[in-house]
Parts: sequence; C-alpha cells; structure tokens
Amino acid sequence: MNSLPLCQTSPRCSNSNLQHLDEDLLYHLGLSTKSVNFRKEFGDVKFVCVAGSAYRIKTFAQMLAKEAGLSTDLPNLAANGGRFVLYKVGAVLAADHGMGAPSISILLHEMFKLLHYAHCTDVTFIRLGTSGGIGVEPGTLVITTEALDTAFESVYSLRILGKTVERPAPLDPNLADELYELAQTLPDNMPVVKGKTVCANDFYEEQARLDGAFCHFTESEKMAYLNQAYSMGVRNFEMECTCFAAQCYMAGVRAAIVCVTLVNRLESDQVRLNPKTYARIQQLPGQLVSALLRKYNALWV
Repeated sequence: MNSLPLCQTSPRCSNSNLQHLDEDLLYHLGLSTKSVNFRKEFGDVKFVCVAGSAYRIKTFAQMLAKEAGLSTDLPNLAANGGRFVLYKVGAVLAADHGMGAPSISILLHEMFKLLHYAHCTDVTFIRLGTSGGIGVEPGTLVITTEALDTAFESVYSLRILGKTVERPAPLDPNLADELYELAQTLPDNMPVVKGKTVCANDFYEEQARLDGAFCHFTESEKMAYLNQAYSMGVRNFEMECTCFAAQCYMAGVRAAIVCVTLVNRLESDQVRLNPKTYARIQQLPGQLVSALLRKYNALWV
C-alpha cells in the first residue's frame, strides 16, 4: 500500500478549553462525545472529501461505495444535526459544506474535532468544487496551486472579538502535483490545469458579475479586473478556498482543491450548460479524487 508522507499526529485542535468539557456536542453534525465512540467509529479515517452540494457529495460517496463493492445505501451520519450530510466509505469521510466561507468554517471546526477525538493520524483533506473559470473553458478541472482573496492575497481574513485577523492559506504543492499527474493517466482525457483560485464572499459583486440585483461598476472595469487575475495566474473563482486552506493549515493536515469550471468568466457571467452536460462535468472532480483514493487503497479497511 502506498503511503503519503503526512504528519504522524492527529489534526491539531489548539483550543485548550476543550480539555475542560464534560461533553462536546458537535452541534451541526449532531454528534456528541457522550453518545458516540469517535475512536471506534472514525479512528481509521485517512481522507476527508468535502463539496458544497449535499447531492454531489452523496453521489460521490455512492460512487466510492460501488467501487469498493459495498452497498450504496449509505447512512447520513450527521442526520441528527439537520445541517450537513456525512458519509463514510472505508477510510474516507465525505461531507457537504454548504456555500461560502462561513458555512465551510463551521464544518471544518467540527470535522477537526471529530478527527481529534477519534485519534486519527495522517489525514488528507480534499475539496471537490464547482467554479467560474478565468480563461478556461467549461468542463476544465482546476487544481489549485494558491488560494487567494479578491485582492489577490493568499490570506483568510475574519473578525475575532471585533478585530480583523489574517491567517496564511497555503495548500500542499506536492499533493497538487500528484493530482495533476494522476489526471494525465485517466482514460477520459479530462482537461486539467493548475492555477491560482480566488475566494469571494459573494457570488455576484465580489466576483465582478454584471447580472446581480446590484452592480456599481462597468463592463470595462469588470474585464480589467478579471484580465488582471488571469495575468497573475488565476484560473477560477469560488467561495471557500482561503478558509479551507487556512483552517487545514492550522490543523496541520495536507489539503488540496479540485474544482471544475462551469463558465469562462472572460466570455459570460451566467452558467448556460444544458442539464446533461452539467450533470456530467460536475462529477469530474470526484472521478479524479476517486482515482487518488484507489491509489492509496482508501476504500478498503
């Protein structure tokens, strides 16, 4: 079995307050340290795969189960939380994170605590996403080399006690390279590029779209901004990458982002794919990531 050269410790939860809790309720997952034996249920986890859509991540988990020869009737382990879905296939956890940094932040906090209580080691996180492409055609896979905010800085910004805190948002370059090289070996000849990804706090104005309910910039200003992004190596926009990268870095886990593009933003603001094409290309990130999981025998424990 291949092995990734990862940290040999559990994901870091640096909050010393956790030591004083008689019970820790992972509220949005509906899991409690008093009612769940985390080590027994999750101690063998090596990969955590997340996506914005509950439907997409369920389809991905069912694909993994089918490849492993398991039932595709997977229980939602987070059903009691009423927010997210969570599935387990072999050494893989698959969860949806909703849309935007606030939502993925909630999921990551609770996933890191889950893995911490389960005493998991050598865990890799991968986000499978959809995105707006910059200078690449719809259906292109973008493997993120650097997560940037909308000012093109590789930081995740949030306010804590009313003060702005900036945290670095690096991703693992070796893991990105491995995914890129693996994509070249897949039979479907899927188009794939490596590039920088911009995280916006909004789908419309922060992504320089002209078709929202409000818009206070011109088309020429939009194009100047997007062309500047392209010239800096940006190949897609989405809404989670800096938060995902920064929190994985703080937790001490390797992380990668694989997104498929739904539109070339240098040509259009709106996604105009027919349903059949949309259904096909939104599965491309999962096809690449599943190949990585098979490489490391992660579907069988």
